[in-house]
Amino acid sequence: MIVENGQKRRLTVPELLFYLILSIILNSFANGLAVASNLGSAVWTSSAVNLHSILPGSLGTILFVYAIIVQLINLLIRQHLDVRAVSANLLFAFLFSYLVQFWTHILIILTIPHFNIIIRLLLNILSICGISIATSIYQRLDVMLHPNDEFSYLIRFKFVHGSAAWAQCLSYLIPVAIIIICLFKTHRLLAVNIGTFFALFFQGAIIGWADLHVFSKLKHRLFLKAKTPPSSH
Repeated sequence: MIVENGQKRRLTVPELLFYLILSIILNSFANGLAVASNLGSAVWTSSAVNLHSILPGSLGTILFVYAIIVQLINLLIRQHLDVRAVSANLLFAFLFSYLVQFWTHILIILTIPHFNIIIRLLLNILSICGISIATSIYQRLDVMLHPNDEFSYLIRFKFVHGSAAWAQCLSYLIPVAIIIICLFKTHRLLAVNIGTFFALFFQGAIIGWADLHVFSKLKHRLFLKAKTPPSSH
């Protein structure tokens, strides 16, 4: 949904495709950059990387299976089955999962992991910001959502009065628990570093900021229904 001069209207197909493709590419590239910079990934991706160290299969496959499990949790929260929405979300997750694997491979070939630590830190912080902005865009589209982001979206508007920061923190309880379990099993942490903690504490706030400042005419459907302003706090 888009709001112009106080009037709501539906996005045209070209507009929808533009925002959707942009957000998927930005999100997958930013996640790949976070992994390649080797200074900590976004929290969900970090937990998947740690699972990858103890489970068979590629990182892309683990990310996709992860998405299926989270989608089941989302269905429990929604308490109804929307086959179209579930299919769209899983298609999004499939594309995203293997695009992350693709971008990570490309960026490693480009020797990102061997860059100066200051440059890698800047790239890492930028990657978390990119992930947050992309999440904000496709959450407002609400056509296809990665199940992980639908999870925080549902928490945000159903339980914490539109607060992006609180919703993101609560949604991270699952991946943080998985990271801790993997740590006890392997006695090492992978893809957990400065960037992970930056994402843990600031990603929700950046999503809230992007809601207001990046393609600001795009509005949350649940926000429009509730008529209460989304919060970045």
